Amino acid sequence: MLNNQEWFTESYTKFGIGFSLQIKAKLHEEQSEFQKIAIYETTHFGNLMTIDDIIMLSSRDNFLYHEMMSHPILFTHPNPKNIVIIGGGDCGTLKEVLKHPVDSVVQIDIDEKVTRLAEIYFPELCTSNNDKRAQLLFQDGIRWMIDAPANSVDIIIVDSTDPFGPATGLFNQAFYEQCYRVLRKDGILVQQSESPLLHQHITRDMRHAMNKAQFSDLFTITFPQCVYPSGWHSATMAAKSPVFTQFRKDEKMLQALNTQYYQFAIHTAALTPIPFLQKGLEG
Repeated sequence: MLNNQEWFTESYTKFGIGFSLQIKAKLHEEQSEFQKIAIYETTHFGNLMTIDDIIMLSSRDNFLYHEMMSHPILFTHPNPKNIVIIGGGDCGTLKEVLKHPVDSVVQIDIDEKVTRLAEIYFPELCTSNNDKRAQLLFQDGIRWMIDAPANSVDIIIVDSTDPFGPATGLFNQAFYEQCYRVLRKDGILVQQSESPLLHQHITRDMRHAMNKAQFSDLFTITFPQCVYPSGWHSATMAAKSPVFTQFRKDEKMLQALNTQYYQFAIHTAALTPIPFLQKGLEG
């Protein structure tokens, strides 16, 4: 929330911390059918999008999240062709996925307003929206997954908001069971899994639910994300068969991606177990 005319502050009162960005102006605010969306111009982080007064992304650091939600899983799968993104309305993940030689990407976000505002205020993230391989749907991703044919998708990326409001149903066993059904035999799911420092209980519950949904191999990777709680974020990958000990190292492909953060050395480091996190996720 705006705590005065110059700063937007997201407070995490449960943990006694907060994060603030200095604001030049509020560019837009509206209440969609599902949530309140606001866009601000900041002094040092470009444009800022918030949903229900919670930071979603900034122009300056969104590449960290979008690259780590996309490239580790795409280089892990042996031959990814058909991709589904649940959420991801700002289209940054879509853009990164489409840098790979995939055949199709279906993005399903319940709130079209997020995408239309991203096209205006984060146009750099939306440059692949008209790619012939992309299909943007604005509907309930949970319903879409229930209706999708079995064994029809290689990778599912759950680029969701926190587990409240429209995203609540994306963090439970029933949803993961549908993802498992829809994925092919080499299929992999990845979902943003909150701060490894503050939200281990959420990540732990997600992993337990993925296990109960029959995913046999799980790994939680971490990466910096300064606008998110604690400045440290995570994504949890779940595969139908063991796969996370190695990945494809196509140097020519990596160069073509023109990434700002992701590199193969970063990927290797992300697969190195973190004792602190391992201990917390075992509970």
